[in-house]
Amino acid sequence: MPSDTATRNPITHRLRKILATSFTDPTTVEALQTLSQLYSAPRPDNAVDAANGNGDEWSESDEDDAEQQHPQDGVIDETAARARKNLQRDLENKLAQDSEHFLRAFGEVNQKLDDLEGLVAEMRMYCDEAEAQVGLTEAASQSLLEHAESLQQERHQVETRKSIVTLFLDRFTLTDAEIDALTSRDVPVGARFFLAMDKTARIRVDCRVLMSGEDGPTKTGMDIMSTTSSYLEQGYDKIYRWCTFEFRRLGTENHLEVSPTMVESVRRLSQRPELLSEALAVLSQTKQNALLNLFLNALTRGGPSGLPRPIELHAHDPIRYIGDMLAWVHQAIAAECEFFESLFGISGRAKRMVGEVRVAGSSVEEEWVGDLLDVGVRKLCVPLKLRVLHTIRAQDDSIVCYKIANLLQYYTLTMQRTIGDRSVLSDALREITQASYKVFFNTIEAQGRAILRIPLGLDDPSLAPPSFIMDHAQVLREIMLVYDSSLLDEGTDSYPVRGTGEVNDGNGGDGGDDAGTGNDEIDSGANANAAKGFNRILDIMIDPAIAMCAAASEEKARARPQWDSAVFVLNCLCYLKNVLGPFSFTRDKQEEIEGIIQDRLCALEDDHYDHILRDASLWDVVRAMETKDPVTPLSRLPATEPAALQLALSKFSLWLSTPDTVSSPRLAPLSSAAIAGRVHRAALRRLVRAYESLCEEVKSGKARYEAGSVLLGRERPFGQVGLLWQIFGLVEEGDAY
Repeated sequence: MPSDTATRNPITHRLRKILATSFTDPTTVEALQTLSQLYSAPRPDNAVDAANGNGDEWSESDEDDAEQQHPQDGVIDETAARARKNLQRDLENKLAQDSEHFLRAFGEVNQKLDDLEGLVAEMRMYCDEAEAQVGLTEAASQSLLEHAESLQQERHQVETRKSIVTLFLDRFTLTDAEIDALTSRDVPVGARFFLAMDKTARIRVDCRVLMSGEDGPTKTGMDIMSTTSSYLEQGYDKIYRWCTFEFRRLGTENHLEVSPTMVESVRRLSQRPELLSEALAVLSQTKQNALLNLFLNALTRGGPSGLPRPIELHAHDPIRYIGDMLAWVHQAIAAECEFFESLFGISGRAKRMVGEVRVAGSSVEEEWVGDLLDVGVRKLCVPLKLRVLHTIRAQDDSIVCYKIANLLQYYTLTMQRTIGDRSVLSDALREITQASYKVFFNTIEAQGRAILRIPLGLDDPSLAPPSFIMDHAQVLREIMLVYDSSLLDEGTDSYPVRGTGEVNDGNGGDGGDDAGTGNDEIDSGANANAAKGFNRILDIMIDPAIAMCAAASEEKARARPQWDSAVFVLNCLCYLKNVLGPFSFTRDKQEEIEGIIQDRLCALEDDHYDHILRDASLWDVVRAMETKDPVTPLSRLPATEPAALQLALSKFSLWLSTPDTVSSPRLAPLSSAAIAGRVHRAALRRLVRAYESLCEEVKSGKARYEAGSVLLGRERPFGQVGLLWQIFGLVEEGDAY
């Protein structure tokens, strides 16, 4: 069995194992690399090994082979052959060399360890001695450590108490610097002073909190409260003295700037109302004197360098003179109001709109401002009142008087809305305004009485309004223009009643409580109130003119019968109505004049109808027909017998051919062509109706006319009423007027 023998052959087995070996295994690769490093080159240390007796095991054949090898060509073959023969020996030699190296190294280490052991033993001896000494020292210092520990605890407690006391003192006491800030005169009122006061107030609040505990008030708390109260009162006294000094200085320097320090001082002093009242009394007195001096300087000296010029230079112009004085007062009050509002710190709040009524008492600060304004301008009232009243009483021109009164009315209302209606200045202005209206009404009443005494010229044939009536109406027109321009805008809460000699307090005016009922009601209320305010002026100026026209025309008509007084009066009335026409607030007076005109027109229509009947030769016929006895026939009357009637109708036919049927020469002087046409057409209608009645009467059997239709048909309009309507240019229904 050759296969079995081959299997058990060790060489075969060895070869197969070698052939089956994988040289990619990491361990195998590492071993091969180690061998390659061992036999990579001739070992120079072989000679050394041989000299050291390590080459005894080499065979002589090896040495012969080594000597025969060339240095370059036989190195690899020699190394491989030697490696195959002496691998185990080389490995053992290598291991022996490394072992000797380790033995030498460990011998040195062992020597060092012996030295270290000796040192450790010596150190242990010293440590034992030190431990014994420490034990003795510890036993001796145990009491000292306990005492030191107790002292350390006491020190910690003391430091804790010290920090508490320090914090308490910092919170509940004032420093020397803060005390000086509150009490010393050398420290001015400022930020440092206010900080000290704030801290004092905070100490008192905190102290009250502590005293409100379960233990109740303590002596320390009472002492703190007493001390801080003293310091706080001294601080308020210092603020009072500083404010008093600054208020006096304001009057001398005449400046209106308020520093933040002063605002803060006044705010803090308001916590002591009695001190603030005294300080503000000084301020008000200073302001009174300062404003009075400034007002007198403005009157007599003017501004700096003479600009603006002194107000007294315009005394010859009463309106400008009074207006400049009132404007100066208003400007001064506005500046003072702004100053006081800044002083009390209310300038940054919502401000009133221009012309808005001031609401008194909305805050304490605003009450102070109102009182100071009232007192500050009190001394201005006397010189202002004297000068204005003197100027007013020296006027005799009604227009100037009314302009002055209207100007005073405006400033009175403005002052009422600025400083209140109960202030001294508002009362003075109301009194001056009433006096000015009194002078104005006296002036126009005197003018009215003078007009009543003026007669009409007997030699003047004119029917137009006389010159004095026109001058009087022009004066009224100027007054109405002033009044119309001075009316407040519609929609305001109040409406000033001008022309009544009184000044409303801001609550007058119809519709003030119904501001939300619509624009129409507001407009009607405003117009009604405006008309009410001017009715007295209209009555005083219009009524005498109307009465004069009526009385003087009657007197002249008696002296000059040919002079047409009715046309003259109508012309005067129409002129007066036209003067009032552009102004809506005179509507009531226009309606009154219109009523008088209507009455006069009715009388003129009757008179013009009689005049046309006479011109048309029908007056006797119509009069006889209207006044006859119903039993008596018309043909039996003298004026209407057939011959007389025929003659009258013939003359009437001729009159129809004249221009009088279109327009009447008598009505031509009327200033209103519409009124003239209306009167003439009304008279012609009555004439047509009278002719119609005459035709009916003549044609009826009761008149006892023979061939009445023939009698009427001989002359125009031939007994045809419709033709007469056409001749006159009228319609049968009549014109509406």
